[in-house]
Amino acid sequence: MSNPIALLANPAAADGSSLKCVDLARAEFDARGAHYRLITPAGQEAARREARAAAERGETVAAVGGDGTIGLIAGALRGAETPLVVIPAGRGNDFARVMKIPTEPRAAAALALDGEERRVDVGDVDGAPFVCIASLGFDSDANRIANEAKVVRGNLVYLYAALRALIAWKHANFRVVVDGQAHDLHGWSVAVANSKAYGGGMFVAPHASLDDGRLDVMLVAEASKLTFLRDLPKVFKGTHGDSPHVTFLKGEVVEVSADRPFTIYADGDPIGELPATMRVSRQSLRVLVPRGS
Repeated sequence: MSNPIALLANPAAADGSSLKCVDLARAEFDARGAHYRLITPAGQEAARREARAAAERGETVAAVGGDGTIGLIAGALRGAETPLVVIPAGRGNDFARVMKIPTEPRAAAALALDGEERRVDVGDVDGAPFVCIASLGFDSDANRIANEAKVVRGNLVYLYAALRALIAWKHANFRVVVDGQAHDLHGWSVAVANSKAYGGGMFVAPHASLDDGRLDVMLVAEASKLTFLRDLPKVFKGTHGDSPHVTFLKGEVVEVSADRPFTIYADGDPIGELPATMRVSRQSLRVLVPRGS
């Protein structure tokens, strides 16, 4: 018999469309005779508190929302025996993409009843959790523009934001220390990846694994804006590693600083400021995924 389900919903995810996903998830639970309760926390701290309380009650937590919501709940459930069910309702849904979780809400909700458990890593920026990729530099500007966009919707917002950010961008100097080894970079950006993808299907860290206890670090060094535009489509296929301007590293602890302020974004949301230290907790989160995936 399945555990009772705590259905947590973020009404603000994807401009409120998560409410439609909630209705479909509830329809699946009702059709299957599942015991569940709906929770719509008011704010991040309330969401964390509700997730922890659900874990203490032995409930399965089903989170409806985008990658930001999933990262927040993942942090609350780190180290707990409680499994997480992801019902994608954001713009990018990259964690679900990499985990092969269905985007159709009823199919995703069904994993609470018949999915199989997989243990995955959770990253953090000075203690603030994330499940996908934390990035900064050019990415800071692009993420801010994407979050402020009113006209462009869906995955296209990330491409739109990148092109807008490109116009005003000036290269920065970064210092990145990976497990004690320093790397100095003049250029575009630093991405610290727990998973492979962000930005609605950009496979920024194609070799990243969600359960290896390590963070994949991508450094993008100085190159012209024309070169950047030429290489941008490669990111959607994960083939940008052949560029001489791109370097990949791996480690458990990543310290980043720069010669000017940058906000760090992860899972679509601002998560910290430089200087910052990123760490990973190995296989600390239990996620229910399709059997055989």
